[in-house]
Amino acid sequence: MSGVRVLVGTRKGAFILTSDEKRQNWAVSGPHFAGWEIYHMKGSRVNPNRIYASQSTGWFGQLIQRSDDGGQTWEAVNNEFAYDGDPGTHQFYDGTQHPWEFKRVWHLEPSLTEPDTVYAGVEDAALFRSDDGGQSWQELPGLREVKGHLWQPGAGGMCLHTIVLDPSNPNRMYVAISAAGTFRTDDGGETWQPINEGLISPYELPDSEAEVGHCVHNIALHPSRPNVLFMQKHWDVMRSDNAGGHWHEISGNLPTDFGFPIAVHAHEPETVYVVPIKSDSEHYPPEGKLRVYRSRSGGNEWEALTNGLPQENCYVNVLRDAMAVDSLDSCGIYFGTTGGQVYVSADSGDSWTAIVRDLPAVLSVEVQTLP
Repeated sequence: MSGVRVLVGTRKGAFILTSDEKRQNWAVSGPHFAGWEIYHMKGSRVNPNRIYASQSTGWFGQLIQRSDDGGQTWEAVNNEFAYDGDPGTHQFYDGTQHPWEFKRVWHLEPSLTEPDTVYAGVEDAALFRSDDGGQSWQELPGLREVKGHLWQPGAGGMCLHTIVLDPSNPNRMYVAISAAGTFRTDDGGETWQPINEGLISPYELPDSEAEVGHCVHNIALHPSRPNVLFMQKHWDVMRSDNAGGHWHEISGNLPTDFGFPIAVHAHEPETVYVVPIKSDSEHYPPEGKLRVYRSRSGGNEWEALTNGLPQENCYVNVLRDAMAVDSLDSCGIYFGTTGGQVYVSADSGDSWTAIVRDLPAVLSVEVQTLP
C-alpha cells in the first residue's frame, strides 16, 4: 500500500511524519538533530530512501546531512561550500560594492533524473551543484554574473531560496533570489537570464523596467505544463505562461496579496494554493483567521479553505518552503506554521487536520509519496 513521508524542518530539529494513503493516522519520528536549525529537507525522486537536510547553527556553522534509509540514520557529508572555486574559504570579493559571504544553505533540490546530483541555494545568493551525493560541491558562477552587483538583501537576507527543475528539459532550471528576482538557465546552469518582465515593485524599485531587484518569495509549476509558472511575490501573486518571459498579476479577490508559499495541485495544473498574511510588517493571517486560498482557474478567482483551521486568535506565519503537495490519487496538501503546527488535507484542501501541534517553529515542509 502506498503512503507518504512528510519531512519537516524546524528551528530546533527535524521531524519525519509517515502515514498510509488514507493520511489519517500518523507516526512521528524526531527530533533528529535536536536543537539545530533545519532550514530545509528534501527527498530524492529517483531514490525514495535518499533525503538531504540543511543543518545550521550560528555556533557550529553549516552542515549537510544525508540519509540513505528514509531518515532512520544520517551522515554529515562534505560541506566545503566556497565561492569562485576556492576550497576552504567562505568569502569572495568581486570588486563591486559588497562582498559575497557564505552563511547558510536555504534550499536543497535533488535532480529529477540523476540519483547523486543535488543543487543547493545559499546565502549570500549563489547556486551550488553536487554530483556525488553531497560529498563535494561546485558553484555555478554564471548566475552571479547576471548583474549580481545590483542584487540587494531582502528582510531575510540575500538568499537563493527557490530552485525549480523543469521535468521536460534537464537543461532548464529556475531559481528565485530575495531580493534580486527570478532567473532561468537553458543550458544546465552555464548561463542565465533574468525573467522578471511584468513584475511591479514600486516600494522596492523606482525603475519599473529594472531587470533585477524584485523580491520574489516563491515559484511553482505543474509537471504537465512546465512553461506555466506561478509566483508569490513580496506583494502580488503572479503567473507566466511562457517560461517566465512575461508575468501578469492573478491576485484577484485575495484578502491580501502578500505571503510566502505557493503550490500547485498534483493532478490539476490550474489549481493553485497560497496562504495570505496581513502585510510585510505584520506576518500573520488577516483578522487572525488561518485560511488557505485555492484557485481552480489558475488565479484571479480564489476561495477560502477554512474547515479544520483556527478562525480566531491565530497569529502564526507560513514560510516559503513550508507548503507541499503529494501525488496520491486524492491529492494531499500540507503546510507548517511558525506556531509548530503541521496540517494536512487529504481532499485537496476541502478539510484540514493537524498532524502535530507543538513542534518548534516550522521552517520547511516537503512530501515524498512512497510506493
